[in-house]
Amino acid sequence: MRVARLTERVIRRLLPRSFQGRSLLIVLMPLLITQIVALQLFYGNYLNVVSRRLADGVVSDLSFIVDSVEHMPAQRDWLVTQARWRTQLEIDFHPGETLTTKNAPFVLGPMDEDLTNAVRRVFDAPCYIDWKATKQGVRLEIPLRDGVLDVIVPRKRLDVGPIWLFVAWEVGSAILLFIVAGLFVGKQVRAVRRLAKAAENFGLGRDDGPIRPQGALEVRKAALAFNRMQARVNRFVAQRTAVLAGVSHDLRTPLTRLRLTLAMMPVEGSVEAQELRPDIDDMVADIAEMERLIGSYLSFARGEGEEEPVPTDLATLIRDVAADTVRAGGEVLAIHAEQNLVVPVRPDAIRRVLINLAENARRHGGRMSFSLRQAGRMIEITLDDDGPGIAQSRRKDVFRAFNSTSGPEGGSGLGLTIARDIMAAHGGSVVLRNSPLGGLRVVLKLPR
Repeated sequence: MRVARLTERVIRRLLPRSFQGRSLLIVLMPLLITQIVALQLFYGNYLNVVSRRLADGVVSDLSFIVDSVEHMPAQRDWLVTQARWRTQLEIDFHPGETLTTKNAPFVLGPMDEDLTNAVRRVFDAPCYIDWKATKQGVRLEIPLRDGVLDVIVPRKRLDVGPIWLFVAWEVGSAILLFIVAGLFVGKQVRAVRRLAKAAENFGLGRDDGPIRPQGALEVRKAALAFNRMQARVNRFVAQRTAVLAGVSHDLRTPLTRLRLTLAMMPVEGSVEAQELRPDIDDMVADIAEMERLIGSYLSFARGEGEEEPVPTDLATLIRDVAADTVRAGGEVLAIHAEQNLVVPVRPDAIRRVLINLAENARRHGGRMSFSLRQAGRMIEITLDDDGPGIAQSRRKDVFRAFNSTSGPEGGSGLGLTIARDIMAAHGGSVVLRNSPLGGLRVVLKLPR
């Protein structure tokens, strides 16, 4: 079981991970197996049979000629002349000579071995074969009782044709079919990649509009389904935004009337009116707090869906937020920002996240520092403060809506929730850690 798992793990690592690579592998493997089987059937079976038959035919002619010469030595010259003319073999007899002992060059293929075996089987003697004796012939020396028979055999009587031609045809056809399959699979994969890119951009809030269905029927159906889903989501967001705009108007209208009523109340003259002044100021402060809470709730429900992403210089955005924080009474110790980090984001939404976090740091500590850097394919914005921080056990709870963690200072309990939702809409995340300043470190991660 362990060996099987290890083998499966090794195979998974060797296999391509992309859809295009695996599709091409599915096409290539049967193609290679088919070509190998065809080559083996031809080269290992058919070619062997043909080569053996050709060698047997040449050796049979030589055996007949040798037997004729030995039985009719007086007519040797006539027999050799007739044999040359009728068998296309150049035959010479060298009386008193011995067989060449040097090694002959070996030819790739079964022809050399088949011819040697046929000579040994018929003449019961070793032979010498030189496949490079002439351009169009093969030299064959056969020892006889009183000399050596020297024969030049035409290659066409032994060779069925160049094997490289068949191999080139096999390899060429395989490459051609693989290129055609690669072009076809690449076109299908481009449609899938286009659909994946559109889904990724839509998830990051970058609405590029409907995509044009392309590729196979299933991919076209998936593209149409994505377009319908995108239209439904956009319609839902537009309807919800319109409803929330009306709710915002309805809620803020009575608060505005209350603020005007309190502003018009007489607070000068009588002693009773002077005594009401602190209560009126408290009521005005409560109305301002209610307006702030309503704005926070509506921002949380709206989710910044109406803002379009644009390329934004994050370093400039952080410096603007830091300047606003200093004007509000906070102390910014340092800003460490890498330059030329321009990312397509919703600038107002990211600004709201940074202002919210900076305001929390100002209320709970007072001193803070900003940093901006690129970490691989992500952009990290870090804010450190010297406040009391958040315990490790409570860091998951602070992201839940209406779970206030602001302590005696008050708060709606939506700051980190809104920050998390805005970062998630950008395809990023929010991470809480311990700060070197002694308080809380908030790390915002955005995709590049």
